[in-house]
Amino acid sequence: MGTIKFTNARVLQTMPPFSVQEGVDVVVTDDIIVAVGNNAGASFPDAKEFDASGKTIIPGMVCSHHHYYSGLSRGMLVQAGPQEDFIQVLKEWWWRLDRALDEEALYYSSLICSLDAIMAGTTTCIDHHASPSFISGSLETIARGMREVGVRGATCYEVTDRNGGMDEMRAGVEENVAFAKSVDSRRKSGEKPLVEAMVGGHALFTIGDEGLALMKDACDSTGRGMHLHVAEDKYDVAYSHHRYHKDIIDRLDGFGLLSDNTLLVHGLWLNDREIELINGRGSYLAHNPRSNMNNHVGYCKGLGDVDNLVLGTDGCGGNMFEEIKLAFFKHKDQGGPWWPGDFATVLSRGNAILDRYFGEHFGRVEPGYKADLTVLDYRNPTPLVEDNIAGHIVWGMSSNAVDSVMVEGKLVMEHRAFDFDIQEIYAKAAEVAARVWKKVDTIAP
Repeated sequence: MGTIKFTNARVLQTMPPFSVQEGVDVVVTDDIIVAVGNNAGASFPDAKEFDASGKTIIPGMVCSHHHYYSGLSRGMLVQAGPQEDFIQVLKEWWWRLDRALDEEALYYSSLICSLDAIMAGTTTCIDHHASPSFISGSLETIARGMREVGVRGATCYEVTDRNGGMDEMRAGVEENVAFAKSVDSRRKSGEKPLVEAMVGGHALFTIGDEGLALMKDACDSTGRGMHLHVAEDKYDVAYSHHRYHKDIIDRLDGFGLLSDNTLLVHGLWLNDREIELINGRGSYLAHNPRSNMNNHVGYCKGLGDVDNLVLGTDGCGGNMFEEIKLAFFKHKDQGGPWWPGDFATVLSRGNAILDRYFGEHFGRVEPGYKADLTVLDYRNPTPLVEDNIAGHIVWGMSSNAVDSVMVEGKLVMEHRAFDFDIQEIYAKAAEVAARVWKKVDTIAP
């Protein structure tokens, strides 16, 4: 890929220790940042130059929990029954949508989610997928869309028995294993994979003990961690107590499924002891404020007690500027004590998951770190200094300021333009979405 130098930029470190550097160059060779500093680009006279005068460079943002299968759901016009509780929302809306997805629909969902993320300055999406009518090959289809757009990612299939019992459960596990093996094969051939694998699972009220045992075997055989919804709604907790006489986290821990590469999601109704157990295992928990509000499932009051809290969208797009704002304002609405810096730390912590899965360093604009970068055209009307970076992120910055995006050392979007026709993709996606919506209307809850 060669060398590119961003010249005369302002550089912000958006995770502790926060810092601001003015008028510096950022030099990238292949996929690694090799120099940052005043006139650092002068030592690389043959490098391609990106004039970043008046621009602000930040580390690329991570959406730590996404649902790419939602990519064609925006404004979905279908007939649906009552949605008075969380289970009705799932049955009447999301579970009908995912059953309507085929290979073409999933491919365009992936393209759209990836494009939307890049345009919002998000460089990595950690996906959690379901398409019961198209399981085998589904993860490679998602990865293909990610790679073609240029977003970094990870994906997995959410193991469940909600439609086809154990046959569906086994098929989901097999798809997770097959995709992990394909990623390993790419790495063995000398490639640095842009998309990694995890072992997915839906909420525990749709996974029996035999399914958890299969997931544990998949984690062990692939060396990957689990990505699973927990305690999104009180129903999940009550079901675990009624059916298994255990707290959710105890049930997972009994199968050895909690580790430092485990990503749990939501956790609104976990108790204090469960959070202590998650912390003790070094597992991550993704907070998804926008989705929680949309589904009216409550608020995660234990945020401040989770050591490895990260930020996701749960399929509500890939715009992390929007998500961090909603996270902050909802927290304040609930009387919480956190300030913008706390949420900036949570958002940036998604990079630690990437460190674990890709085996390299992410999340800072410093030599030795991966060149996943977002270039902003942000005009600050007040001083922007070390102590108020997070305040500017929450109160001022938005996806409207995103000018260019680099992933793996490649400018995948430069001055708001891609090197391929995105209008054609959006037009085709709309056609596919209309077809999927018609199919959803034929599917009973």
